Amino acid sequence: MRALTRRLSPDAPDECWHVYYGDVRVGTIALRTGIPHHEDPWGWACGFYPGCHPRECTDGTAETFDQARKDFEAAWRVFSRSGPKPIFKHGEISGTGQQRNIAASIGTSVCRPDWRASG
Repeated sequence: MRALTRRLSPDAPDECWHVYYGDVRVGTIALRTGIPHHEDPWGWACGFYPGCHPRECTDGTAETFDQARKDFEAAWRVFSRSGPKPIFKHGEISGTGQQRNIAASIGTSVCRPDWRASG
């Protein structure tokens, strides 16, 4: 199995990491903005669309980045075992193509530009 890698998003207003399996973006780990101070500051999302059913995607929150990373990795192990195997084809989501995969990943990210704080 390929290893998960992460890359820092250059466009996010706060710290945001995109998680990749090969060259397919399979999730995000990011600082959450606009939440009360007593709530977990980190959020993570595992899964992608198109390519799997939206209900197969999971997400959660954590107190630290390391905990968010561990929670994401646990969710990925479950997702990758139970998810549809023909999704990945030479690093692309089969039937979708790399450019549409990238566009869809940006559109469903927890780091979408419309989630930025105003001002």
